[in-house]
Amino acid sequence: MGIFNKTPELRCVHRKTARQHPNCHRNNNMVKLPKVLLLDIETLPMQVFVWGLYKQRISPDNVVKDWSIVSWSAKWLFSSESMSSVVTSREALENNDRRIIEDVWKLMNSADIIIGHNSNSFDIKKLNTRFLLHGLPPPMYYQTIDTLSVLRNKFKISSNSLDYVTKFLGIGEKVHTTFELWKRCVVGDKEALQEMVTYNQGDVSLLEEVYVKIRPWITGHPNIGIYVDTNESVCPNCGSSELSWGGEYVTQCGKYNAFRCKCGAIGRSRINELSKEKASALVRS
Repeated sequence: MGIFNKTPELRCVHRKTARQHPNCHRNNNMVKLPKVLLLDIETLPMQVFVWGLYKQRISPDNVVKDWSIVSWSAKWLFSSESMSSVVTSREALENNDRRIIEDVWKLMNSADIIIGHNSNSFDIKKLNTRFLLHGLPPPMYYQTIDTLSVLRNKFKISSNSLDYVTKFLGIGEKVHTTFELWKRCVVGDKEALQEMVTYNQGDVSLLEEVYVKIRPWITGHPNIGIYVDTNESVCPNCGSSELSWGGEYVTQCGKYNAFRCKCGAIGRSRINELSKEKASALVRS
């Protein structure tokens, strides 16, 4: 369990690793950053009795075996190490994911921000369901970033599947598999279970690449400045203090200085540049 207690890689005040800025790290010129966890799960399918293949309304009484989580994989943002856990053959046959659920709960309980692809609708709700089943309390408060939601909101890519997006962006592609892998896992095939966790790990690596690529476009990103131990202005998306101020952000009732971060994100100050007299004279349509 030692690996599950490891914290994200430390960053200097320029938000760089020890390899990138060795002098900063030697001089202990460090900054606190939030613990950002990239997370992905895989589930075993339900097994049910049905009368046909089309337009079936399946009663709960027809459920032979409910779904469970077969594996999960995670990594701290920019860490060189990934973490994962998969059920054993016996656990797969018994639909028993308690052991791996307890592992991932510990990670989520220590995270400040959790990133996933369709995670708000799928991964987190599935995990919460298993936490409830196994008598675990809610993990400590964390914020979420769902890359699927960002892609749907900001772009019009032909498909928002992780595989298509990574190919589209030239990042890579998912480990190829078919439903046959899930069928083999259901019966406790050891090789299949190992293939599943490898597939799972590949998704997390791609997820990190996609997140970093689209991060400048994310509006409403959890404000990294809240977590950074400094009083200077930093980018809310990446935490960098390398901001180029210029331009204006205009609303219906205010005008603010705008900036562009080195990461590409844009933002504004919180101070309204309009005088009180000007602001009070404004009317609304």
